[in-house]
Amino acid sequence: PFLPQEAAPPGEQRPEAEAVSGKAKSEYRNYTQGQLLDRVYSTYLLMHTHQTVDFVRRKHAEYGPCSLRQMSAMQALELLDELVDESDPDVDFPNSFHAYQTAEGIRQAHPDRDWLHLVGLLHDLGKVLVLFGEPQWAVVGDTFPVGCKVQPSVVFSDSTFHNNPDTKNPLYSTECGMYQPRCGLENVLMSWGHDEYMYQVMKFNKFSLPKEAFYMIRFHSFYPWHTHGDYMHLCNEEDLRMLPWVKELNKFDLYTKQEELPDVQHLKGYYQSLIDKYCPGQLCW
Repeated sequence: PFLPQEAAPPGEQRPEAEAVSGKAKSEYRNYTQGQLLDRVYSTYLLMHTHQTVDFVRRKHAEYGPCSLRQMSAMQALELLDELVDESDPDVDFPNSFHAYQTAEGIRQAHPDRDWLHLVGLLHDLGKVLVLFGEPQWAVVGDTFPVGCKVQPSVVFSDSTFHNNPDTKNPLYSTECGMYQPRCGLENVLMSWGHDEYMYQVMKFNKFSLPKEAFYMIRFHSFYPWHTHGDYMHLCNEEDLRMLPWVKELNKFDLYTKQEELPDVQHLKGYYQSLIDKYCPGQLCW
């Protein structure tokens, strides 16, 4: 089976040092300076204050049944024309364009794997939660496990968790917290957001995609793990087997972001054919 090339460890330059946009890769995900930094910090401050074990459990109960509305995958994608992700320091344009940029990057690198192209298109579709009325801090941004000690690589970890009640709960303040070592990420409660929601939608609607596709979408925002190597003590063998796939998606998710926007009308027919193949018709959200 195809195994994607391992991403470089943090700080190590891959040969392709320039991203598609012409920016050096080190210029992406800059959380210390930049014109969008105030907006980004405010989003994470709210997220890290309110994402608790109780909050996440409530959201699972609310959205797990996928009973809010029915629409096709393409209709959901078009809703993202209205969304600019307030946690992203690299992008200030609607999220729908980012979906096509990611998908096209993957299509160019892996022309024979159409299911992987679709993963690129679908990976952020869970952000429709913002259009359903959820605040951005409960939808966008990097994810992290709730119910255990916050690791240093979580964005703004040293300045945004002071008002989170879980940090004062001794049950949640150890390395493993409420979990067992090597319990597997499928048994870990992640901060609520678009990753977990889209995974639930895919599962509920029985998308005919490989297991890897479900996993990549579920954990693509878990940067502290897939990019920085934190939380490995919670991972089992299956997580480690899946890690290269998540890293492969991340390359295109991150480094295809550029101001030059794709011609969506030109691309839509191809991606509609993939939707028809793997997740057709009206879906439950």
